[in-house]
Amino acid sequence: MSTPANGAPLLDVRGLTTEFATRTGAVAAVRDVSLTVRRGEKVAIVGESGCGKSTLALSILGLIDKPGRIAAGELVLDGRNLVGLRESAMKSIRGKVVSLIFQDPMGALDPIQTIGAQMIDALRRHQPGLSRKAARARAVELLREVEVPAAERRLDDYPHHYSGGMRQRVMIAIALANSPDLIIADEPTTALDVTTQAQVLSLLERVVADHGVAVLLITHNLGVVAEFCDVVQVMYAGRIVERGPTEAILAKPTHPYTQALLESIPDPARIGTRLRAIPGMPPDLSATPTGCAFEPRCFFGNGREICRTHQPAPVAIETPAGPSLVECHFAAERAARTNEVVAS
Repeated sequence: MSTPANGAPLLDVRGLTTEFATRTGAVAAVRDVSLTVRRGEKVAIVGESGCGKSTLALSILGLIDKPGRIAAGELVLDGRNLVGLRESAMKSIRGKVVSLIFQDPMGALDPIQTIGAQMIDALRRHQPGLSRKAARARAVELLREVEVPAAERRLDDYPHHYSGGMRQRVMIAIALANSPDLIIADEPTTALDVTTQAQVLSLLERVVADHGVAVLLITHNLGVVAEFCDVVQVMYAGRIVERGPTEAILAKPTHPYTQALLESIPDPARIGTRLRAIPGMPPDLSATPTGCAFEPRCFFGNGREICRTHQPAPVAIETPAGPSLVECHFAAERAARTNEVVAS
């Protein structure tokens, strides 16, 4: 795992709220979220399905369609606030400054166009002065960079001629086409077998090292996070409930939700120990929780009055791997149990 980059954030999300109009009122799928991603940094957003991860990614890309809207906050990318930009301005940013790797490459690629045609289109959209010959040569270079065998010949194949892992390599190549500063990868390994998943992660690791690009990884797979990411942000019911260095968060989680996520996945160190399922479901956000949204499912603070009535404020925790922030009324108490230090 590489060391996170320092300096000013490349992406600075400040108090973002994204909501959708419904017959019964507005539903906030992302609620007052703040996070940063620095150049060369690999940041994970993790959580169950329906917790707001993909909505957050689409908000950054300006792809929230009506009845959705960004209701509050700022999305500052390389010093420019993206909130409120016209679609024409966003089109010049998407694919050039920030790119997206989809979960399902077969659904993202056009089945009736060759891989080469789609890559050439992606290149010339942001580099109109590039000739088709030069664009084709660059497309071949990109396929070779993501280790597609016989790149020049495979450029003229259609998506269905590629395996799932090779299609995902094509998506990475297209994402890299115009040298973006940030790549958002939305569950890029979910549909792949374990061996191919490891190959794709290794490829992304090399892309970060070679190009200095930052990666915002949307996933529910904590194994992928442990292997790939520098920083993890745990999302629940539209909020970031715990954030910090991956090593610290996965080794000694402070928020009960993070701990529950870790205890619900197989771990060779816990052979013979029964996995713990998280009871219940994430809350219905058509009625914004007045207290901690995780309270009905929490094994630690369940039944305590403050958890039901007050939204917890972030508590700073100092760990050997670096500082973390936790939204839990009992973060200090839980941190003390693991010998961590609560920052003043």
